Amino acid sequence: MLFETSENYVRKLVADGLRIDRRGFEDFREIKVETGVAPKAEGSARVTIGNTQVLAGVKMSLGDPYPDTPNEGVLIVNTELVPIASPTFEPGPPDENAIEISRVVDRGIRESKCIELEGLGVGEKVWIINVDIHVLDHDGNLIDASALGAISALLDAKIPKYDENEEKILYGEPDRPLPVRDIPVAVTSGKISGKMLLDTTLEEESALDARLTVTTNKNGEIVAMQKGGSGFFTFEEVERAVELSVEKGKEIRKILGGIRD
Repeated sequence: MLFETSENYVRKLVADGLRIDRRGFEDFREIKVETGVAPKAEGSARVTIGNTQVLAGVKMSLGDPYPDTPNEGVLIVNTELVPIASPTFEPGPPDENAIEISRVVDRGIRESKCIELEGLGVGEKVWIINVDIHVLDHDGNLIDASALGAISALLDAKIPKYDENEEKILYGEPDRPLPVRDIPVAVTSGKISGKMLLDTTLEEESALDARLTVTTNKNGEIVAMQKGGSGFFTFEEVERAVELSVEKGKEIRKILGGIRD
């Protein structure tokens, strides 16, 4: 009953043109990005959007390439929804929500070709880039926060030195920055009571009819899209979601601009 009351309250507020925290429908909460937070990782970042907090880490190892791309590195994205972050998260294998986040983040990185995977070979092996995303506090908009954490950690990442004589990776001794040439940014539009909202809180997400995540590259081109929820978007709403993703993507990239300076 409390859940239904909260959902109805959110719907009524939105129908009246209001949000619980008094933000505008197209406003994000405060975004903070801190890199280098996990010294044993090759790259790491902690991202907070309001009360939502995500930690992303990059670990690198050498392994076999895919047969059709023998000279390209391999990207693997995993997401963990730890129970301490939310009472709705349960221990065990990744559930459908964790899998969806991983796939959306992976698709944005892969389709934007932001990592220069070519030339990441070492002899017959290639660098395997593991991006691990841990949700620490869940207060909504996990996809955008996770995508931002992943690209921030990649920008922070350094490829470790490799001793060819000993055939050993010298962890803790960085060789060069991971070749990142683009910054994909995911922006999710939520639809409640016929209105479009950005950066929805957990309480607002209880009332979502549908959501649409649009990931763009630095040129403002769409590289990935993902719809969730049982509701629908009109063609005009999809167009607006794309416009908002391009607009907010530019703003968010400015926050990341100093990571490699």
